[in-house]
Amino acid sequence: MVPGSPIAEWSFPADPGAVRTARSRVRQTLADWGLNGAVDVAVLLVSELVTNSLRHATGPIGVRMVLLSGSALLVEVSDPLPDPPQERTAAPDDEGGRGLQLVACSSRRWGTRRGKSGKTVWFELSVAG
Repeated sequence: MVPGSPIAEWSFPADPGAVRTARSRVRQTLADWGLNGAVDVAVLLVSELVTNSLRHATGPIGVRMVLLSGSALLVEVSDPLPDPPQERTAAPDDEGGRGLQLVACSSRRWGTRRGKSGKTVWFELSVAG
């Protein structure tokens, strides 16, 4: 991250420790940007998406945050698997399957896009400084 830049990005190995490290970097960056009100939701959603990448893909996992304006934050999580994630309805006893529902309900909008190699799942949050 470049100090004063509205963009922060990292690449993590496909390793279980990536989730903890991603949460820490997102938390610190948002605090540096003065967006403490967005920290909890952003950290939760990044944790869900990085975990999904770890479960289904191999290779590096990218996390990128862009402060779009004074009131919007774009967060992207990328991995080398080209297949988009599938939103599903989890049964009450299911251990998983709620991550994308959580992203959909907690963000102002979200989506996926294919890249040259792999895909990106993104979401936007409304933020206040």
